[in-house]
Amino acid sequence: MRKRQIMWLVQIFFPLGAGSGDALRDIKEELSARFGGVTAYSRAPAEGLWRDGNTKEKDDIIIVEVMVDDLDRDWWRDLRMRLERRLDQDELIVRAHAIEKL
Repeated sequence: MRKRQIMWLVQIFFPLGAGSGDALRDIKEELSARFGGVTAYSRAPAEGLWRDGNTKEKDDIIIVEVMVDDLDRDWWRDLRMRLERRLDQDELIVRAHAIEKL
């Protein structure tokens, strides 16, 4: 019987906009080099919509994800902060889900 393999699926909600093309290419290269692969759901951007007080905000996003064996929270937090600065974002969502590889 095969041992259960628990991994982490880490997703970055990557906003599209002015100057994001180079940043997206760079992050895909960085994640691929570090983790051996990356997936970017870029065929049709997803749409993010939220309220900030009385103002409605909207972003077109691409979800970039990798599967990792161990979750280095400090590394992912640092990456999120670097991307927030580079993309001039107040907040960028990076989330992780425990998954079982079947």
